[in-house]
Amino acid sequence: MTVERSRWSLVVAAGLAVFVAQLDATIVNIALPSIQDDLATSTAAVQWVVLGYLTPIIGLGLCAGRWVDAVDPRRALALTCTGFALSTAAAGLAPGIGWLVAARVVQGTFGAVLLALSSVLATVSVRPDARARAFGVIMLFGTTGGVTGPVVGGQIVESLGWPWVFYLSIPPLAVVALLAAGQLPLGDRLTWPQRRWLVEAATFGGGAIAVLFGLSFAVTESPVWLIVSVLAVPLVVTWYRGADAVPVRELLRTPGVLGPHVALALVYVGIHVLVLVFPFVLQHGLGTTPGTAGLVLLAYPVAALATSYAAGMVADRVGTKPVAVAGAAVITVGFVLLLLATGGPADLFWRLAVVGAGFGMFNGQLQVFLMGNAPRERLGLTAATSSLVRQLGNAFGSAAGAALWAVTGSSALRWGAALAAASMVLAGFVVARTRARQEVGS
Repeated sequence: MTVERSRWSLVVAAGLAVFVAQLDATIVNIALPSIQDDLATSTAAVQWVVLGYLTPIIGLGLCAGRWVDAVDPRRALALTCTGFALSTAAAGLAPGIGWLVAARVVQGTFGAVLLALSSVLATVSVRPDARARAFGVIMLFGTTGGVTGPVVGGQIVESLGWPWVFYLSIPPLAVVALLAAGQLPLGDRLTWPQRRWLVEAATFGGGAIAVLFGLSFAVTESPVWLIVSVLAVPLVVTWYRGADAVPVRELLRTPGVLGPHVALALVYVGIHVLVLVFPFVLQHGLGTTPGTAGLVLLAYPVAALATSYAAGMVADRVGTKPVAVAGAAVITVGFVLLLLATGGPADLFWRLAVVGAGFGMFNGQLQVFLMGNAPRERLGLTAATSSLVRQLGNAFGSAAGAALWAVTGSSALRWGAALAAASMVLAGFVVARTRARQEVGS
């Protein structure tokens, strides 16, 4: 599609959409202890405030991308913003944990479409020679959402109560809808997703849900978790053998592509184990307020933001792979420092900042390395699968973190840091062993 002039207001709309999705993925963690206490629920149940949002993003991500490609973006965006805003309001008004988790599932369903639409908006809004800058702006909005979540969430929980962490997303959603309405032409009416896409969502998404439910039962030490997890096997096998999985299988067989996907999964599992454990350790273990806990958690995204640009400059000179491997090493050091931590919030702050600094070096450069190894005709699919892997790592890490807190209590930080360090060492090894595309062809 040729764009005559760049419409940067639509890029801002796409950035705000990603901001909202990232904000809702991070801000709720700091509120989990308050939600658990206020709704008188268990750790096994409260973890689904996070997992309920992530599960449809995982299960419906590929289906949402295909649907967005086939419909009018303006109508799709209007529907998505409205649905996301209404489900967000429902989450804040939840009288019990069941209502809250159900609202989060609906919110995550619209979130999957919102994330898919953001890439479409960035592509159709600017000329080809400006797309790199456009996606850079969107990445900045996404990072800002991650930075804003913990610190703002902590202050909101402390001053206004946990329901307001959900209401915060509604104003930017209104801005997204208004910007799109003023810039995008109105196209054909929306159509229902194709049946085979829903089959894919049911099989692949059902497998993810089965495993996540299994981990949820594991928190209560019930043997049911193993039975539920096994149900994922036939569902995932059914999806893997279907026609819609063929492009994914072919992509992962491309030299230099599978390794970075595995590394992303390992890193996100390790990090999100600690992301879930930290608010409980700080508030229930050390007795800090939600506001103080949010400030401690801020160390991670701020440090990542501080190192990411410099990492890109170095990578332009020495290559992305060495920088990614170095970032993996720094993250590992940070996890080991957390494993050895014995102090209070200030002591945890600087140790968590080391993890964030390494992540800023690792995450972006690994993505560039992966995209460089992918076939040119599969760049969009590669972006989707790598995003899906990140969300899977987020979900499984959160579930594992909840299990650790329920089983080990105040020792969860050390157990989580040990698990995260082991996964990070393996991730670094996988990246180091993955050959770049030019090396494969040489």
